[in-house]
Formats: sequence, structure tokens, C-alpha cells
Amino acid sequence: MAGVDADVVVIGAGQAGLSAAYGLRRGGLEPGGGSGGFVVLDGEHGPGGAWRHRWPTLRVDDTHRISDLPGLPFAPDDLTRPANEVVPEYFADYERTFDLRVVRPVHISAVRDDAPDMRVETDAGTWTTRALINATGTWTRPFVPSYPGAATFRGRMLHAVGYRGPQEMAGRRIVVVGGGSTAVQLLLEIAPFAASTRWVTRREPEWFDGPFDSESSGRGTSLSAARGRAAVARVEERVRRGLPPRSVVSVTGLARTPAVVGGIRSGVLDRRPMFERITPDGVVWADGTAEDADVILWATGWRPAVGHLSPLHLTSPSGGIRLDGTRAVADPRVHLVGYGPSASTIGANRAGRAAAKAVVDLLAAEDRVAA
Repeated sequence: MAGVDADVVVIGAGQAGLSAAYGLRRGGLEPGGGSGGFVVLDGEHGPGGAWRHRWPTLRVDDTHRISDLPGLPFAPDDLTRPANEVVPEYFADYERTFDLRVVRPVHISAVRDDAPDMRVETDAGTWTTRALINATGTWTRPFVPSYPGAATFRGRMLHAVGYRGPQEMAGRRIVVVGGGSTAVQLLLEIAPFAASTRWVTRREPEWFDGPFDSESSGRGTSLSAARGRAAVARVEERVRRGLPPRSVVSVTGLARTPAVVGGIRSGVLDRRPMFERITPDGVVWADGTAEDADVILWATGWRPAVGHLSPLHLTSPSGGIRLDGTRAVADPRVHLVGYGPSASTIGANRAGRAAAKAVVDLLAAEDRVAA
């Protein structure tokens, strides 16, 4: 269709967005936009997506898993280097290798229907497009639950997104809230520096032994691959029903690594249920037990960054965006990756490639009708 700035706009250049861009190139579209082309818009000042903002003491070999992007293996020379340096270098190499021409920094304000096309409104201008692959992930929307008394707390409260290393916790009494792998990593890192730590979660942690993998790639055992596929399937079922997605990690459980076993034995990973309220000096449980704290560190996850899609009215009455695979049921021109089952590296590659193929097929079908 003449007049569009790009046949496809990809929003976001993290794992899912780059996987989608790779798939579009493989499908015959060219980077740079225009008819027969695609453009990738990214809000960061450089490659790396959310990895650019991981705390600097998180090493590559400490991470849950860093997956290969399609077509270029992730093979760092030094696994002890910070992940927020190594992964952006890898993403930058990937963008150069496949000439993806990511446009950044571009911040999206809204995507609007301009039938038969869409308008992508940004602080760098407006793009018109026939199809959209949204890969904005969750990192820009940290979630902190509301608890009575939070405004009275005299210490420091921060989300994991603002954590910058254990040195800032030295000599302090820390309450870490959250039941995922981020909370576990933070506790193990902070404990040697802090005066005390306390781990608090809504649900009892579920531990599993062995590696975790959602693909039958040979990286993990068949048991771990089956566990991963089952976890992804549970999240996929929610988005098919239009429910707000849960993270994949929330349904996989926590890996009992050697470091974790040590943390359990030492008492660092001795979990307590959620407190009832926050006081000026700490937290209090329903039975009256109190814990003094200097810092409450919320490792309570993130929410999908999809507010710019609201003018398209994709949200179901249940509060989520209903998907069929990666396609938004309410608008077949729109695909979401890095959402629900692909909101981690576990499913991002597969989702990106699937969205690219579906979009290429959609455009071809439209062109056949127009001809």
C-alpha cells in the first residue's frame, strides 16, 4: 500500500523485538521502512533493552538464563563480567550483523487506528504502518503493591529496578519482598553486607532441582524442558482468555542451585509470609510479630508496558489483551511479543519469529487481494 512509512513497525529492541526484526528480514522485508520494509523503534539510548539497567553486580553466570538470539550464538569470553555490559555488547553486535538499523531513542506516546493503516505517534515524529509488532516488555513498569502504613515508613523503600549493588545495603536491616528469582538473587548478594535480612513472600516458595528450559534444545534435560513448556502453556492459557498475564517465572518455581542450597542452610532463604502492615520502623505481621527495617526492597515484578496501545482498544473486559498466539484478537494487524508467555528470554525468540511470520503472511494476503 502506497504512502506508509513502513509496512511493519517493531516497538522495542530487546530480546523479543530483535528476534522479530530478524524474522522480518528472513521473510523478505528490508530494514529502514517504506513499502516492503520495516523499522525498529527503541526507547533506549543504546542496544541492550532491559539488560542495560540490571544492577552492576549481577554477573552473567548469576543470571537465570541468557538465551541466544536467532542466528548468532551468545558466547561471552568472560562469564564473570557484569550482565549489564556483556548483553548490550551482544545486542549491539547482533544489530550490526543483521543491519537492523534500530532508530533510538524514540519514545512512543500512542498507536492509533487510521484504517486501513495505523499511526505510531512518538517524540521523534509519526510513523504510519500496515502492521505492528509490540515488544515493549515490562521493565519500564515496576510494580509495588500497596500496604497499610507505607507512607509512614522512615527508612528507604525501593523496587529492584532501582537497586545498584550490595554496598548500599551495608550495615542495614533489609526486608526483601517477593517470591521470584530476583528476590533470591538479591538476598544472596546482600546478606554478607547487611546487618540482617528478612525474606517475605505471599506464597510458599516452590523449589525444583536441575536446569530450567522451555525448549527441547539439548541445553537442559527432557524433564526441565517439559517443565518449561508446561509453565509457558499455563501463561499462554491466561492470555488466550484475555486475563492479565502472569510472568513465566511465577509458575516455574525456583531453581535449587548450589548457591540457593547454601542460602537455605544458612537461613538467608528462610521465608516468612507477608506482613500485615508497614510501620515507621519496619513491618508487623498479623500475630503482632514485628521486624525492624532500614530498607524495604520490593522484588515484586513488573507489569506490561502497553499503555501506548490503549487507543486501539485491545484490552478485554477481564483486564488483559487477548491473544491468539502473538496476534491481538481485537486487531489482527497487531502482534505482542514480550507479553505474557514471552515476557522473558525463555519464550521471546520463539514469539518474535512467530509474530514476524504471521505479519509477513498477513501483508502478502493483503497484497494479493489488492492485486
